[in-house]
Amino acid sequence: MYPATSSVAKGTSSLSPAERRAAGKALRSQVPRSSQARWLPAPNRPDPLIILETSNQSRLADLVPIRYGRMLLSPFAYLRGAASVMAHDLAATQVTGLMVQLCGDAHLGNFGTYATPERHQVFDLNDFDETLPGPWEWDIKRLVASVVVAGRTRGFSEAQNVEAVQWCVQSYRHHLWEFSGMRYLERWYARVDAQSTLLQGDLDERRYLTRAAEKARQRTSIHSFPKLTEHVQGQYRIKDEPPLIRHLADEAVEKQVRNLVEGYGASLPEEREVLLSHYHLVDLAQKVAGVGSVGTRCYVALLLGDDHTDPLFLQIKEAQPSVLEAHLAPSRASSPAQRVVMGQHLIQGASDIFLGWAQSGARSFYVRQLRDMSLSAHLEHLRARAFLTYVELCGWVLARAHARSGDAVQLSSYLGRNEAFDQAMATFATTYADQVEQDYAALVRAAQMGRIHAVEEA
Repeated sequence: MYPATSSVAKGTSSLSPAERRAAGKALRSQVPRSSQARWLPAPNRPDPLIILETSNQSRLADLVPIRYGRMLLSPFAYLRGAASVMAHDLAATQVTGLMVQLCGDAHLGNFGTYATPERHQVFDLNDFDETLPGPWEWDIKRLVASVVVAGRTRGFSEAQNVEAVQWCVQSYRHHLWEFSGMRYLERWYARVDAQSTLLQGDLDERRYLTRAAEKARQRTSIHSFPKLTEHVQGQYRIKDEPPLIRHLADEAVEKQVRNLVEGYGASLPEEREVLLSHYHLVDLAQKVAGVGSVGTRCYVALLLGDDHTDPLFLQIKEAQPSVLEAHLAPSRASSPAQRVVMGQHLIQGASDIFLGWAQSGARSFYVRQLRDMSLSAHLEHLRARAFLTYVELCGWVLARAHARSGDAVQLSSYLGRNEAFDQAMATFATTYADQVEQDYAALVRAAQMGRIHAVEEA
């Protein structure tokens, strides 16, 4: 475990930018960039299935088979659900000691578009369940491993996958160097605008991304209302779609969730708490979300303003300790949900205006809008050229996230201007992708032998 003093720096360094650049470059002698390529499982590496089963102990037992069913869809789906396994593996790798606020689960599926409070579409990280201060290497290594695993799942050649990793890492490295030369406020205000960046490819790529951007613009509470609700006996209610969406059968649990929705506004800035107060709670349902999150308690709430023409859908999601906390210093936040919200505010260029948290007994929950022009890429539909554009954007976004919380000057100086780190990451990503495929095959065998119970969704 890393020492308890490890945390994101808060601008207390007395070194000048030139001294920090020298310090970053000096780290190459202690941790050569080529050494970042290494991945070799330890002889005593735990059975990944045991790690997954341990993480299931705090989940709703009836939803765990759905989690396994989703993970069995492909090696990439397995990788998405196995953040705890990769966290254990990354803890054994060499690091420079430079710390950032980690996303903690920076695979390709956790990037996408959403709306800023000013209603602009941006491209950014969109999942922060595992966020925690930690070594910057862990985010970039999870990202590049996901590039190769996703590329193989998509059927791309190994040469194409290596090229994609190099595009991703080069983007990360180049943009981090740019951020290191910016003023702190410039870094903080920097955003990756969806319209001006996602539409720069060839004609087919632009057509696909234009359709995706338009689809995202339709993902709002107003547009979702007819799809997610029904009118029953004079009341609007959320449609049941078991087992993914269903009303709560336990009245005590429903009361707890109602109290969460009605009380979490205290965690918002006062002006947003006033805005929230104009809406009243109409209905609640349990919802299954994601892959790695399946089994944690997640609910959707329908609120209305004056009438049904002014709906607001909120997602209430249980936060648990980050999988990284088994290998890093525990979070200093008062609760896992506060950790998620504070980490998201630190990493994202702009966050949902209704993002907040609340406590219910021993459990904590964070709350946000269910849909607000949010959309993640369907990687299985991306052609090779569009895939390169997508991973390049992900590298850019991760660089901006790390530049906001860490020392971009030291980090960019360590990475340097040549391709040494890019090549190291290509080797790491390929080798770790082999490990993921082996672990996935073991999960498939476990399901076939009845060691685990998996539910295949229609």
